[in-house]
Parts: sequence; structure tokens; C-alpha cells
Amino acid sequence: MPAKILIVDDEPPIIELLSYNLKQAHYDIVTATDGEHAIAQARHEQPDLIILDLMLPRIDGLEVFRILRRERDVPIIMLTARDAEVDRVVGLELGADDYIIKPFSVRELLARVRNVLRRATAPPGEPPPAVIRVGGLRIAADRYEAHWNAVPLTLTPLEFDVLLILARHVGQVLSRECLLDDVWGYTYHGDARAVDAVIKRLRTKLRKAAPGVDLIVTIRGIGYKLVKNQ
Repeated sequence: MPAKILIVDDEPPIIELLSYNLKQAHYDIVTATDGEHAIAQARHEQPDLIILDLMLPRIDGLEVFRILRRERDVPIIMLTARDAEVDRVVGLELGADDYIIKPFSVRELLARVRNVLRRATAPPGEPPPAVIRVGGLRIAADRYEAHWNAVPLTLTPLEFDVLLILARHVGQVLSRECLLDDVWGYTYHGDARAVDAVIKRLRTKLRKAAPGVDLIVTIRGIGYKLVKNQ
């Protein structure tokens, strides 16, 4: 069964362009042209992925994002104008899986759709999972499960993938560009805000499970590394 994608944009040419190309790539497409319609469509259609413009009538895209993420952990790719940097940062910190800046390349958008859907589909639990242990942190890679001692970590697929890459290179500094290449599978043309936003969310969740323990260290001007703590 093809993945279902909800496209939300108030510009008919954008809706038409995305719908045509995503249908050609064998996705099932539903659309919405304002915030209220987007929420209704998401609830009724239960899409596997949402492409969400942030500049919407009735209810703006960031509020739509907040409402939908409270209800279901559906992957969301944001569409933003080139000068909408503040909205882009807020969206990333809220937990957006990716973003595309208008005007965009259809080929690039299709690549990002494939990568987000790949992350959102957990691999099967067989054979038995390979387990990575870093101090009190335990990651079952094949099950998409992570624990701090006995405390389960509730991570999005994107957060899990970033943590997994860091754990596989424990003690080693990974640049933002390296993380972009390993996790996203393509380059953000020099914009590493997505990495910083995911690291910020990961730190918040890790500190909640392990108060007083800093597992992810920033190496200023270079990147991040995971350190071993008991």
C-alpha cells in the first residue's frame, strides 16, 4: 500500500506541482488549503506524512503543527519562505522532521520525502536486535528502542537516528555536516540548524531521564560527541 501524504498549502500552483510529482512517485495524495482544513484532513485521512506550509489562512502552520503533534507523532516536513527564518527555527525546535525553503527543487523534495518516510518506518524486530551500551544508555537499534537504565526514552525516529549515530561513535566528535550526511542522507547546503534543533530536543529528553547527567557534549565550532556516563 502506498504511503499517504497530506499536502497543506494555500497556493494552488504549489498544490498542483507537489500532487502531480508525488503521485508520479506512487504516493497517495490528499490536500488542504488552510489550517482548519488541514487539521480536519489529518484527523480523517491519518496520513503517513504531512508537507505543511507555515503561512496559512485561518490557522497558521505552526499552530497546526502543534495541534497535530499533540494528537499523533506524524512526520512533518515544513515548507517555508526563504526569509521565514524565525518560523523555521521554531518549527525545528517543536520537532519538525525536515524543512524545504521555497522556491524548491522537486527532486530535492522527493529525496527528503523518501528519507523522512524511511526514518518513520521502524525496521522489523527480527533477527534479535543489536544492542549498543554507553554507560547507563542502552539502544536496541533494530527495535528503535532506547533506555537510560530502566527508563524508556520516547524519541522520534529522527531523534533516535541521531542518538544512534552518536552512540556508534561514542567519544568521537562528529561534525554537523557528518550528522547531516549520515542521518538525513543529503546536504543542507550549509544550514545545520536542523542538527542543532534535534540535539537540543535530545538533550532535554536525556536530562529528564538522567537528571544532572550531560551525555551530549558540544565541541564549539566543530560538532557534538556522546560521552560515557554511569
